[in-house]
Amino acid sequence: MRYKPEYKQKKRQELLTISGQIAKKDGFAATGVDGFMKAAGVTSGAFYSHFSSKQELLKALIEHELQHSFDMWQNNPHDNAQDWIEFELDRYLTPAHVQHPEQGCSLPTLASEVARADQDTKLIYETELLRGHALFSQHLGSEELAWAIICQLAGAILIARAATDPHLQKNILDANKMIIRQYLDSHPAVST
Repeated sequence: MRYKPEYKQKKRQELLTISGQIAKKDGFAATGVDGFMKAAGVTSGAFYSHFSSKQELLKALIEHELQHSFDMWQNNPHDNAQDWIEFELDRYLTPAHVQHPEQGCSLPTLASEVARADQDTKLIYETELLRGHALFSQHLGSEELAWAIICQLAGAILIARAATDPHLQKNILDANKMIIRQYLDSHPAVST
């Protein structure tokens, strides 16, 4: 049976969304093609009509997930730096983001997977990461500050997820919000 090109593209996006959720929750390397496809409600054979290999799926997932993060950052309703970053701190550093990795940003979950991947996968990650960095730099007025904030956000989520006590998780998030805010309050490019 032949499907319309729109159907195939829609199905691919659905597979990427579902596979992304599983990869962020359970780990990409720890999940086989069968696990991804079962969650999507399709056969493993259907996988190969969309991706040539599991590595190809990882590349597509990275682009898809980081594009989603970029879209969220880009759709932040604030223009001035202080309000923009406050919005991101309150959106990103939340207990829900810690407890539901499948719904959150891929940076805290897939960066270690990418670090073990091939050069092509790393280049896709780097390209998408640089797009996000450029957006943060634009709003924060500093490339260095943008790197520091991106890393602190992702690191805070990663460290909080490794803790079992919800109170400790919240303390980790709150401490990072406080430190980022204190730093930004003293940084002239952001506080004006």
